[in-house]
Amino acid sequence: MTINPFRTSPASARPQGVPPLVTGGMPVLGHAGKLLRDPLGFLTTLRNHGDLVRIKLGPKTVYVATDPELVGSLLKSPDFIVGGPLWDTLEVLLGQGVATSNGPRHRRQRRMMQPAFKPDRIAHYATVMEQEAQALAGRWQPGAVIDIGPELFNTAVRIVARSLLEVDSLSDKGDLIGQALHTVFEGLYRRMILSAGALYKLPTPANRRFDHALAALHQLVDEIVAERRASPRRHDDLLAVLLDARDESGRPLSDSEIHDHMVSLVVAGAENVASTLAWTLFLLTEHPEQEQRLVEEVQAVTSGRPVTFADLQQLPHTRNIITEAMRLRPAAWIFTRRSAAATSLGPYRIPAHSDIAYSPYAMQRDPRSFTCPLKFDPERWNRPRADTVPRQAMIPFGTGNRQCPGDHFALVELAIILATITARWRLLPAAGTDTKTKIGITLHPKRLLLRAHDRS
Repeated sequence: MTINPFRTSPASARPQGVPPLVTGGMPVLGHAGKLLRDPLGFLTTLRNHGDLVRIKLGPKTVYVATDPELVGSLLKSPDFIVGGPLWDTLEVLLGQGVATSNGPRHRRQRRMMQPAFKPDRIAHYATVMEQEAQALAGRWQPGAVIDIGPELFNTAVRIVARSLLEVDSLSDKGDLIGQALHTVFEGLYRRMILSAGALYKLPTPANRRFDHALAALHQLVDEIVAERRASPRRHDDLLAVLLDARDESGRPLSDSEIHDHMVSLVVAGAENVASTLAWTLFLLTEHPEQEQRLVEEVQAVTSGRPVTFADLQQLPHTRNIITEAMRLRPAAWIFTRRSAAATSLGPYRIPAHSDIAYSPYAMQRDPRSFTCPLKFDPERWNRPRADTVPRQAMIPFGTGNRQCPGDHFALVELAIILATITARWRLLPAAGTDTKTKIGITLHPKRLLLRAHDRS
């Protein structure tokens, strides 16, 4: 008989274990203070208390899974839905798009947008990625100091604008989008941890900045959709797919659904990609031997011509460097789920409507899953070493039916941009660089200033 490890047990046979409560919480705040002061350090220590633990955020109990197998069960079981502090907070930004919806609504939205991410479409989008990567590398001058975060974010926005949306006006507003999005992300993080909704209606300077930035992002997306609807020419991109899509009953996506999808695209397609690339370039400045191997690999394949989509299969070390950077410095560092009904997770009983969190950052640095977990070691992704990593210990794009539909798009974009930059430029830290982690809904370097040295 085949046993499904993700099927919940009947009520009479469900485990009755209660996960341990982590000590050290403060009166009223619980563990919220620790999550605000040092969230990455705090989440990393939770594995010492158990595979599944309880923490307190104010009066609210949140379960935190630290074991990869339990995280896999959490993400694949239908008993747990997208919800909890992260998604409740993100709803003001993402609305009810494919990232935040559940059940039939999510399946309908995902099915209607999936054609835009088929392999042949990725190859088409890659032409834009190649052009934008070459334009980025071509703008720099020898000896120039590059503020790499905004540069990468603007390039990622242009790629989203030209490939997925085909809206030229969006690519001219990368700076404004980046500033607004970072303001929103910082505010959302505090709201997620403190869960004090009434306080955010007060007219404080921070609340006013947040509200202004959020309104600006939503207005921008409305302008994009309006511009497309008014366009007389035929388009062949994700926005066209969404505008033309019909479900089984012949219904199109509503304007609000299309709006929410667009916000999700800008967030995931620009912020996460730019953060991952920034961390990757920073790690290469600390490990010049890995950078040299990458450069030699690219030069051997291209002989000095521009990197193309067709080259990527011949760049395994480049892929390994990106994978290792995502492991050690993930952009998305915490996720939450909510139990739809009373259920179980491993040997533990989970009450209905409970919030469960897990941290890719903590899980991907766990010595139980990775040897020398704090070492930047791209070779760990070569076989047979890669086969020793627990199956769910490294899932940067999620797993199950909630896996990111744009995962292949993102990986192709990361590889093309990284290979193009490093083949032409050696980037070294410049005065004023602050590589401490800036924590919001995503993680990125506070300010990464790199001086460009022409390899030719």
